[in-house]
Amino acid sequence: MRANSVVSDVPGYEKFLTVDELNASGERLASTHPRQVKKVLIGRSSDGEAINMLRIGSGPEQLLFFACPHPNEPIGAMTLEYLSWRLAQDETLRGERYTWNIVKCIDPDGTRLNEGWFGGPFTVTNYARNFYRPASFQQAEWTFPIVYKDLAYLSPIPETQALMSAIAGLAPRFVYSLHNAGFGGGYYYLWPEQPSVYDNLRRIIRDRGVPLSLGEPEMPWAVTYSPAVYQVPSVRENYDFLEKFTSGSPADRIGAGASSFEFARAISDPAMLICELPYFYDPRIEDLAESRMSRREAILEGVERTQEITGFLTSLFRGVSGELTSVSRFRTAVDSMLKLISAGDEAKRAWAESAPELKGPATEAQVFDNLLVGRFYRLLICGMAVRALEHELKCRRAPAVANAKEQVVEAFDRWAEGLENELDYQVIPIKSLVEIQLAAALEILAHL
Repeated sequence: MRANSVVSDVPGYEKFLTVDELNASGERLASTHPRQVKKVLIGRSSDGEAINMLRIGSGPEQLLFFACPHPNEPIGAMTLEYLSWRLAQDETLRGERYTWNIVKCIDPDGTRLNEGWFGGPFTVTNYARNFYRPASFQQAEWTFPIVYKDLAYLSPIPETQALMSAIAGLAPRFVYSLHNAGFGGGYYYLWPEQPSVYDNLRRIIRDRGVPLSLGEPEMPWAVTYSPAVYQVPSVRENYDFLEKFTSGSPADRIGAGASSFEFARAISDPAMLICELPYFYDPRIEDLAESRMSRREAILEGVERTQEITGFLTSLFRGVSGELTSVSRFRTAVDSMLKLISAGDEAKRAWAESAPELKGPATEAQVFDNLLVGRFYRLLICGMAVRALEHELKCRRAPAVANAKEQVVEAFDRWAEGLENELDYQVIPIKSLVEIQLAAALEILAHL
């Protein structure tokens, strides 16, 4: 594969494509290159929209790429937009070994609810104010069936059923679940362990001016292969962590199922890659200098700071619960996330207070991750809370709900302004993000 030219030819995208634009492009591709591209219906979304997969090439080994596993993560959709056209036109890239199976958007319903920020301005405030991420039990990535200890999740949503059908039918050699983060630095999840690729994977990120995420791992239970390279996580590890550090059944706290990784392993045990990239970064995310705080102190203070936001929202929604009569994706997501964060923070605090490895000094990256990046992600829930109350007011005018909305808007504006002032962030060009995700995939394929 001529990886360098394939990656460098990525266009200078200035916005993220909408679901309608992605669908129209896929239609054009299939009609323009009918010999190379076949469009296959693999399922329908929860709202009944067709979910199509583009099959490109005819090699014996199957590759599966799917984007928008969470609908606030459209970088992968842009990566697959470019890759699908390039594959149809580039016989050398297609090769004879693989059939490339591409799903540009596995969750069209949720992705549409993020389109308010797809065209910019690309700021922390605008992103958070137009953000949507489903409750865990409505996520395509985390509702695969599983039975583990007393966790029994057997109700995959339609989007997940579409992925299950594709994975079971293809028995893929490689699966690329195209996630991305929001703020921080770049990092990877990988299966299986492949030490020979770690340096190149890190170089792919750094060569495009994006820092590595060298603070705290996204999940306290993450298995680290190498700096900024982790083992693909599973719900089993989440369960075991909660079981160790909280009381009661972890199944009640998880409230969802397994991942595509866990399902695919039982089908064909494919190689798997996740490339987590942010839209915004602050160089402090890779500052490995020692700080004046211990790692334990940084984690515990981070929990306290983020609970200022989640505690406020929990109390406010509890106070108007009797006035909320409509059901919306936003309200469902906020309710679910507040419960999950509460459980997660309880476990995180217990872990931080007892884990001996946290006694030593925290790096500046770890302090930044705990004290500022954590607040960024909690702000996103605040933005969804505003949208939930706006939806309610469209259905029914209630003074108590209108007052609650004013309080949440005031808090959102205050917290957003604080972050805008405290963060020294830059916006990463979409072209660079697509180049990284694409180059990382080609790197793994070169080592299969």
